Amino acid sequence: MRSLFFTYLVPALFVWLWSTGFIGAKYGLPYAEPFTLLLIRMLITLVLLAGLARLLKTRWPGWRGAGHLAVTGLLVHGCYLGGVYYAIQGGMPSGIVSLIVGLQPLVTAAAAVVFLREGVSGRQWLGLLLGLVGVTLVLMEKFTGDPGDTSGFPLWTLVWAFFSLAGISLGTVYQKRHGTQADLVAGTLIQYSAASVLFAIGAFALESREVDWTLQLQLSMAWLVLGVSIGAILLLMWLIRRGAASQVASLFYLVPPVTALEAFWLFDERLGVLAMAGGLVSITGVALVVTRKAVHGGRQ
Repeated sequence: MRSLFFTYLVPALFVWLWSTGFIGAKYGLPYAEPFTLLLIRMLITLVLLAGLARLLKTRWPGWRGAGHLAVTGLLVHGCYLGGVYYAIQGGMPSGIVSLIVGLQPLVTAAAAVVFLREGVSGRQWLGLLLGLVGVTLVLMEKFTGDPGDTSGFPLWTLVWAFFSLAGISLGTVYQKRHGTQADLVAGTLIQYSAASVLFAIGAFALESREVDWTLQLQLSMAWLVLGVSIGAILLLMWLIRRGAASQVASLFYLVPPVTALEAFWLFDERLGVLAMAGGLVSITGVALVVTRKAVHGGRQ
């Protein structure tokens, strides 16, 4: 029973929690601008994490380790979340945003070739190609005007979506190269602190910082803080610490379909046939890339 819990239930819980981040953003963004919403979310999260760190007598990394964690936080949380929130606020459906940033394992694999000199197998190249073809099909549906598509969105939202994808992909490679064995709570707190600086700059430079504290915003904020910023992130790091890095990577290709189903049920976001086919092709491509390590890992 314990093995069943760790093998299936915990990963399934992570996928669900991570997918709800896109849904929570959609609920909260009508009442606050993206960077403002993210800044408030992070400040609340930092207060809770600071209390948890004090309670657990957290061990803090040195200045060098903290610096690497800060850079990772700027990329993985700052750029990633900022891009996602601006894309959703601009009208891009949650399912499509999730699909685009869900290409992260593909982009990370490509970036690892450039920056870490890692080799790429034929299986991985096929996965990369399928991922690009899949996203192209999804985006083509907007241009071709498929009658089954009700997900029109401004082209500028693509810039934010790919900015988000670049942030989390480069952040993952940076963390792999300069990773530190920091305490879970301490590492998360440092990363969120760095991301908060970025959100503060964005909020004061680009936004009015007006917030309409409706019940919907309060509930979405509570979920984003407790369920996603604390629950999902700590669960992710815990899974990685248990030596399941390759399995954790494979979980990310399950997030886009789960998000799409949630968005359909909650917001009636519909994707046409071409977009759904593209999504399946992209998910297959990501699966080819991330499952390679799991297969070869068993032979080493």
